[in-house]
Amino acid sequence: MTAAPLTVVVVGGVAGGMSAATRLRRLDESAHIVVFERGPEVSYANCGLPYYVGGVIEDRQALLLQTPASLHRRFRLDVRVRHEVERIDTTAKVVEVVDHGSGRRITQPYDRLILATGARPRRDEPDAVTPTRSLRTVEDADVIEAALTRPGLPVVVVGGGYTGLEAVENLVARGASVTLVQRGEQLLAPLDVEMAAPILAEVRAHGVDVRLGVRVQEVAATGVTLSDGSVVPAEFIVDASGVIPEVGLASAAGIRIGATGGIAVDASCRTSAPDVFAVGDGVEKQDLIGGGEALITMAGLANRHGDAWSPT
Repeated sequence: MTAAPLTVVVVGGVAGGMSAATRLRRLDESAHIVVFERGPEVSYANCGLPYYVGGVIEDRQALLLQTPASLHRRFRLDVRVRHEVERIDTTAKVVEVVDHGSGRRITQPYDRLILATGARPRRDEPDAVTPTRSLRTVEDADVIEAALTRPGLPVVVVGGGYTGLEAVENLVARGASVTLVQRGEQLLAPLDVEMAAPILAEVRAHGVDVRLGVRVQEVAATGVTLSDGSVVPAEFIVDASGVIPEVGLASAAGIRIGATGGIAVDASCRTSAPDVFAVGDGVEKQDLIGGGEALITMAGLANRHGDAWSPT
């Protein structure tokens, strides 16, 4: 007797989720693969978002790598955008989903479940009177791009990591007057001090007001007050202060969360729940140097993580 095809549900798209879904299709031509993505796009070039803001990528459509229709044509994936998984029942092996387009609620059974819920902005700065966005989604890029209404617009970028520096580069290209606020004593914290020093010099050479060792203390309508008491003008804030794993769904289902705050998985991306796997930014990885668990929220690694899971 022929075994019934597997039903695999993927929660979340973009790098980790879509890599996992397309890998499964290559491994199993008969599986029924359903992808639920709560946002409007399921596959986009998140690393290109700052460069769309800066005008380097001129065509917005170039950011959108795949659509539900193209993924169905090429991989026979059942991709449903604006569908949010709100609950996992690991005993009954079902997920409860709300369709944000219609408001309809559905229950979807699974044989295997892959969590690619990603990470969310840290947002540890005070609630802003000044418009504030992170730079993680196409919608974020649209809002920031639309806000750049004139040369010299004062913009504060919070965070001097990879995303923060890319935001600074592209805001300068658009003619904004940029202040970069970094809580640490150097830009790009993973680098040695000697390597970070020329980066700081280059950023300042382009007219950026770099403030190191301070945090945003208070936000007013026309500026921000820093922890050293200084006030800098701001009509827009880009929050690049970092992200934290999106683990609420997994935690509520009783799935083990690791010491780093990410979902704990084994070498095949299995979680503590039977037939539930997890990949991407919300998941712990193994530090190959130190051997311990680490959180590394980068799209390239999320893609590789999605390619590493095993459905067996």
